[in-house]
Amino acid sequence: MELSGAEIVVQCLKDEGVEHVFGYPGGAVLHIYDAIFQQEDVKHILVRHEQAATHAADGYARSTGKPGVALVTSGPGATNAVTGIATAYMDSIPMVVLTGQVPTPFIGSDAFQEVDTIGITRPCVKHNFLIKDVRDIAETMKKAFYVATSGRPGPVVVDIPKDITDPNVKVTYDYPKKISMRSYNPVTKGHLGQIKKAVDLMLSAKKPVFYTGGGVVIGDASKQLTDLVKELNYPITNTLMGLGSYPGSDKQFIGMLGMHGTYEANMAMHETDVLIAIGARFDDRVTGHVAHFCPNATIIHVDIDPSSISKNVRVDVPIVGPVKMVLRDMLRVVKEHKNKPNPDDLKVWWEQIEKWRSMDCLHYDSKSPKIKPQFAVETLHKVTKGDAFVTSDVGQHQMFAAQFYTFDKTRRWINSGGLGTMGFGLPAAMGVQMAHPNAEVACITGEASIQMCIQELATCKQHNLPIKIILLNNGYMGMVRQWQEFFYDGRYSNSYVDALPDFVKLAESYGHVGMKVEKPEDLEGAMKEAFAMKDRLVFMDVVIDPEENVYPMIQAGKGHHEMYLPSKSELV
Repeated sequence: MELSGAEIVVQCLKDEGVEHVFGYPGGAVLHIYDAIFQQEDVKHILVRHEQAATHAADGYARSTGKPGVALVTSGPGATNAVTGIATAYMDSIPMVVLTGQVPTPFIGSDAFQEVDTIGITRPCVKHNFLIKDVRDIAETMKKAFYVATSGRPGPVVVDIPKDITDPNVKVTYDYPKKISMRSYNPVTKGHLGQIKKAVDLMLSAKKPVFYTGGGVVIGDASKQLTDLVKELNYPITNTLMGLGSYPGSDKQFIGMLGMHGTYEANMAMHETDVLIAIGARFDDRVTGHVAHFCPNATIIHVDIDPSSISKNVRVDVPIVGPVKMVLRDMLRVVKEHKNKPNPDDLKVWWEQIEKWRSMDCLHYDSKSPKIKPQFAVETLHKVTKGDAFVTSDVGQHQMFAAQFYTFDKTRRWINSGGLGTMGFGLPAAMGVQMAHPNAEVACITGEASIQMCIQELATCKQHNLPIKIILLNNGYMGMVRQWQEFFYDGRYSNSYVDALPDFVKLAESYGHVGMKVEKPEDLEGAMKEAFAMKDRLVFMDVVIDPEENVYPMIQAGKGHHEMYLPSKSELV
């Protein structure tokens, strides 16, 4: 089969089973766009900004487990995509980003719309490639998808100069069935000896805790995790990225941990004697001050990436391998083991956890005449029966969503954890809705975040995406305001969002349905009406209490046992 470089790019996408590409055209990629136009298998979704293309591909990947694909042009197209690439990199999301580049003879000459895409993206990709020969396209594309999806997943950039996609230059197309890379051999199974050592330690624990992160979600290991935790009857806490990997409504789940985690989860982490970390990376939002982190614990750490082991916190029993396989082996070893958890020790431990739980650390004033953001999220959960895909932007609304929308299923919680990217929510919801056209998709956002990619309302209209936007509007950059209240003596420097648009009229101007809700008693009915519109995007401007804060809260540099609770009293 003789194909041009542009046709090879598109054929590679077909052979990888890619159904949707999110992108924005420009001079350097016009040959590729012409090849896309002449076929129907790979559907292109035109966004309104390249950042949205990468976020949409990201949301698609998070909700399906398949690699998301974005296509952008050279120069500003590539630089606009960097934020989305970095977002995916921080959260280990499989993505292939195709960037146009100036013709090979002009590389390095400061040609029109030229940037060093390889150099710019190197710190925030799993790998990147610059193709210089049309005959290398197929093999490079195969490598890109393999690297993006194997081992610890991540974004891969393929930079494609315009001249190698020339429709007049054709070569034989042969897409590799397999790929071998001498310098890249991800681990496929955990070390059985280490697993047995970990199980011995787990079964001897008096105060065990499972601490699980996004690696369980990415590794499709939710069932294996649930089976193991149920078998042992141990408490489990999730990171922000791990929510949904274990049913949030189950009695063994003690809530999210970390800076805005529950009192019971953080105190259990502080008191535990054996910490079982699965697919988590001990980031600063979880650990707080490392010197105070789990001071009494012997730590087991399971991760696919050897570079994550003992990176931030020294661990005692490291296990490198895919979490799904390791958890499966762990459960088998537990069942075959002659020892079982001590029921008396476990009873005392659960009694202590229940005392912490009785603190009701997520309490809020449910009788307030103002709409509380917690109430808004709880209402969303009630109306959607906890079954929606929920995307969020970053800030207070993100934390309220994490705390009050109980996730019982994996891959339903779609948010930017590591990079904390405002503007992520709406385009990510587009990717989710494209992947799941019949599902309910809700974007929980704030009035500051939504305006960063609000132009994507046009993309939603063009492609008839019936997303429901739940704007928790408090007139502030809420988390910035909260920190300024706590740590800057109430000097609210540039955290008030002045000159807000009329969001209802703005949504209507894009051809969507707009609603404004200002009273608690009106909220549930409005949400039911919104979700009843199966074929329309509904933008709900929900006016909330501007002074509500996210609790619990651990100040940066403090330990898990030092939290602000709703009473604002610091616990030591």
